[in-house]
Amino acid sequence: MPRTAARTRGRVGLTATALLTAAALVPAPAHAEDVTDYAITVDPSAQGAKIDDTMYGVFFEDINRAADGGLYAELVQNRSFEYSTADNGSYTPLTSWTVGGTAQVVNDSGRLNERNRNYLSLGAGSAVTNAGYNTGIRVEQGKRYDFSVWARAESGTTLTVSLKDTAGALATARQVAVKGGWAKYKATFTATRTSNRGRLTVAASNAAALDEVSLFPRETYKNQPNGLRKDLAEKIAALKPGFVRFPGGCLVNTGSMEDYSEASNWQRKRSYQWKDTIGPVEQRATNANVWGYNQSYGLGYYEYFRFSEDIGAMPLPVVPALVTGCGQNKATEDEALLRRHIQDTLDLIEFANGPATSKWGKVRAQMGHPKPFHLTHLGVGNEENLPKEFFARFERFRAAVKAKYPDITVISNSGPDDAGTTFDTAWQLNREGKVDMVDEHYYNSPNWFLQNNDRYDSYDRNGPKVFLGEYASQGNAWKNGLSEAAFMTGLERNADVVKLASYAPLLANEDYVQWRPDMIWFNNRASWNSANYEVQRLFMNNVGDRVVPSKATTTPDVSGPITGAVGLSTWATSAAYDDVKVTSADGSTLLSDDFSGDASKWTGSGRGSWSIQDGSYVQTDTAAENTMVTAGDPAWKDYDLHVKATKKSGKEGFLVAFGVKDTGNYYWWNLGGWNNTQSAIEQAVDGGKGTLMTKPGSIETGRAYDIDIKVRGRQVTLFLDGKEWGSFKDDKPAEPFRQVVTEDAKTGDLIVKVVNAQSAEARTAVDLGGAKVASTARVTTLAADEDAVNTETDTPVTPVTSTFRGVATKFTYTFPANSVTFLRIKQN
Repeated sequence: MPRTAARTRGRVGLTATALLTAAALVPAPAHAEDVTDYAITVDPSAQGAKIDDTMYGVFFEDINRAADGGLYAELVQNRSFEYSTADNGSYTPLTSWTVGGTAQVVNDSGRLNERNRNYLSLGAGSAVTNAGYNTGIRVEQGKRYDFSVWARAESGTTLTVSLKDTAGALATARQVAVKGGWAKYKATFTATRTSNRGRLTVAASNAAALDEVSLFPRETYKNQPNGLRKDLAEKIAALKPGFVRFPGGCLVNTGSMEDYSEASNWQRKRSYQWKDTIGPVEQRATNANVWGYNQSYGLGYYEYFRFSEDIGAMPLPVVPALVTGCGQNKATEDEALLRRHIQDTLDLIEFANGPATSKWGKVRAQMGHPKPFHLTHLGVGNEENLPKEFFARFERFRAAVKAKYPDITVISNSGPDDAGTTFDTAWQLNREGKVDMVDEHYYNSPNWFLQNNDRYDSYDRNGPKVFLGEYASQGNAWKNGLSEAAFMTGLERNADVVKLASYAPLLANEDYVQWRPDMIWFNNRASWNSANYEVQRLFMNNVGDRVVPSKATTTPDVSGPITGAVGLSTWATSAAYDDVKVTSADGSTLLSDDFSGDASKWTGSGRGSWSIQDGSYVQTDTAAENTMVTAGDPAWKDYDLHVKATKKSGKEGFLVAFGVKDTGNYYWWNLGGWNNTQSAIEQAVDGGKGTLMTKPGSIETGRAYDIDIKVRGRQVTLFLDGKEWGSFKDDKPAEPFRQVVTEDAKTGDLIVKVVNAQSAEARTAVDLGGAKVASTARVTTLAADEDAVNTETDTPVTPVTSTFRGVATKFTYTFPANSVTFLRIKQN
């Protein structure tokens, strides 16, 4: 996304190297204009909030190929020939396969089992070859790979299985004799060289039926069967997360709530339902993934529980509430179906916690885990936009769970936004219903995160606790990590209210991306940590057990009135604009355009198709996004903007901008956004957008709307068809200097955590309030240019550890520009 570049001054002292001498670790003098002075005061005698061990965790959703082709170590794509146009319009049952000879995918009574509907009929002398994911099947020289296939051949056949790339064989081919009905056959390869472009070929001497064609690396995370890709699992484990939230996201509350059975006509576009994902992999259902591909469910609930246990994290599953979200917004009215899902939820708890003699505990034991998984928290629903309908169903789930399992914490949610009508209604219902915990989600600009460090300061200490289940600023640059770090100091300060928090999403395969930003990036050969990951790891590995109250001076607020030109835009919509008029506060006209002539007063970005039609300025491209054209002076302030707007066709409404400084810095009134379901005021700062206010509502096609926007100082009032729609005052400072101090009960360390999200050093007087401390601190610093991005081959955002020898009850420390610094100080 576009962003305004900022000059970053040279960093001195601590971040240069981890091997500096003690003398060199004293920050060097800097020019006065490069330094901002601050003070931090700590009160070690005061009792701050207790921080739970589960404060920070991870959220896993199968988005960006996070499961198949990602964390799930299977190397064969579409191993069961189940891909369908229900998953993606371009898919066929042979997607990722090529055929030599004769082969067809069959769906008949000869199948492997009822829930594995398709199989491959392979002709005599024919072969099929699988392309894997990304550039191909990745193998490493000297490592072992386990092949398996379910096959039948009534007359008998020999399957020749080979691994090759364009340069030749990657391992010695294996032969498998098949005869009779369906059975599982295995072979093992040892790679003779490394390749990222391998292909797996299965050739049959005589006719055969194949299903579940699989190739797994022998080396998976903890060498678990049906295991996880080692490097990705290790990166997640290195975070030391307190919990794992799974399996989604929008996977949980989209699509049909029916099961996968003949009664539902083998419904493919279903919500994620846990019983589909357990038992032998060849008997697990398949499903369309809402993000536009297939999910095999090879990685299922048992594997999620097992992985959580392996990394010492609390499992936190989320089940459907029978109200769809993520743009679908429909409440299921089927009482029998609701009761079935409630029973499924009770069965899930038994699967996780029940003895091996119970019905579902026995299933868990048969899968290899006789001992319980110790489930304590359970989420119901995800980002529902119908708060009343959701909460009515949530209460049914909660009542059933509490009646049988009173110690389980049942988590509600507050919809998809950080504010607005849905959010307010959901929170009111949650408070009145005395809910234990509420899951909040929001994705906002770095500026929003810098402005909202105090978000939870005013939350009711006696009300529901907060689970911040999904959050991220809009990017993977260091500026994004800095803003998230600043916000996290506020989460810790409010650890009595915010009990759980997880950045989202977790994983992204660089060749299959539906959502950005993401914490860990990968392809078929490598994985790398984003700048955001490094922030999360630093906080998760240095949480502490309680907050030590502290205060810091602030950065002077230099913001003046809202200034800027005006703009018109569309998003996947055609719209017409007319009678634009901008009037200054004294009544003089700054701009007037009725489009009776040309559009010479307007400057476009090149997106969309703008033209004068019948005395209106019309954008006709219904596929183009953010087609903004602007007019006026970026220095304008204190003005009234009038526009007449008409939606002509498309998915959304129209956008009217004000306070436009450039293409990355503006405000706009988004009328009929989010597939024409709500309207909002959004602010873009350096290309990242945050929502200032939102209301539900839609825009009618063909109707002309009168839009008026009154800007006075930093106060803005908005009128739709002559009636006040809303108002806001954008006066919260985007404070770049934030801190929190915690204490580690085990080591006795004070952990001073400071974020300096500006391109000037922060020379800081630190007063530890008389605490008796050692003279040295162990320091970890993250610092980089604000636009730095970690990639596969370059990781500018990397932690640097060092020692600072100038600690006393009062001392001075200069925090580098654009940095996150943790000082661990031992108390005597």
